Amino acid sequence: MGFPRKKESGSYTYGDYLKWPGDERWEIIEGIAYNMSSAPSRRHRKVLIALLNEFYNYLKEKDCEVYCAPFDVRLPEGNEKDEEIKTVVQPDLAVICDRSKLDERGCKGSPDLIVEVITSSTASIDYIQKLALYEKHGVKEYWIVHPVDEVVMIYMLTDNRKYGRAIIYSKNDQVSTDLFDDLRIDLKEVFKE
Repeated sequence: MGFPRKKESGSYTYGDYLKWPGDERWEIIEGIAYNMSSAPSRRHRKVLIALLNEFYNYLKEKDCEVYCAPFDVRLPEGNEKDEEIKTVVQPDLAVICDRSKLDERGCKGSPDLIVEVITSSTASIDYIQKLALYEKHGVKEYWIVHPVDEVVMIYMLTDNRKYGRAIIYSKNDQVSTDLFDDLRIDLKEVFKE
């Protein structure tokens, strides 16, 4: 399993990120920069497009919006200026219901729901670092989608602002969510070859 390449030294900010080459895809997690430029597989893209289609069609008459990578999500620690923010990620999918968080650069603040589709090079970050990061920043639901194993793991914030145990769905299930009580996603369609 590969790992994203880190920038060698320093603590980076969104201001630094804005100066980096546009042909490379970077994320900064609490000041540490990771190169996420490896090309996703065809399967990854197909699963992502299927999920984007499901969310887009469901949300098009609602107040929430869905975006897919590359789409900057800046997660400030407090009231720091944009250029001083030490965390910027590009989730595969982000659903934002508070439109005041949206600007021309993307989203500033926590999305309501984030989906990451696992690749071999990002799995450790998605399962460990981003899980802790999204919990810390109050992302209400975090979906980890494994296109090879055809599994979706959903973490939901509990009343104590911690993620509970993951709810795991397989290819033969329909995903439901507490955020949107009438949303049903048939995973047979999402994982269809």
